[in-house]
Amino acid sequence: MKFLIAFIALISPLANASVDLVKVVKSQNRMFLIYDGQVVKEYHVAFGQNPKGHKQEAGDQRTPEGNYTLDLKKEDSEFYRAMRISYPNNYDKIIAKNRGVSPGGHIMVHGQKNGFEHLESFTQTANWTDGCIALTNREMDEFMRLVSIGTPIEIRW
Repeated sequence: MKFLIAFIALISPLANASVDLVKVVKSQNRMFLIYDGQVVKEYHVAFGQNPKGHKQEAGDQRTPEGNYTLDLKKEDSEFYRAMRISYPNNYDKIIAKNRGVSPGGHIMVHGQKNGFEHLESFTQTANWTDGCIALTNREMDEFMRLVSIGTPIEIRW
């Protein structure tokens, strides 16, 4: 009986799609979906080709680091399905302006590039995006079901 209660407690956050934080650890290529302080799902993810450090400007192949919000679901993406990360924030814009560069944008959590889904077992072994966070398409379907617009995302090295 204890096992059954523990199992129901473990899966109930997934059934209710109530993730309240997405945490990304770039140094481990991991994304964690968190509900009420507990990890309810973990994914292996791919990043930009130059993952170490905070995104500085458009085209630097980096995934931003910091606290952002998932602010838009995109069903017509060239990368299967996607959810936008609120990069750049005001701080990112000021830093880029002071450096005389564009901060870039359109940073997403997304699936595989359309037409290349069959390569996901290969693509997910390397950092291949332009600065986004990539999942497999199956994982992206689950992510979109579990994570709502407005959910905070914390990205760290």
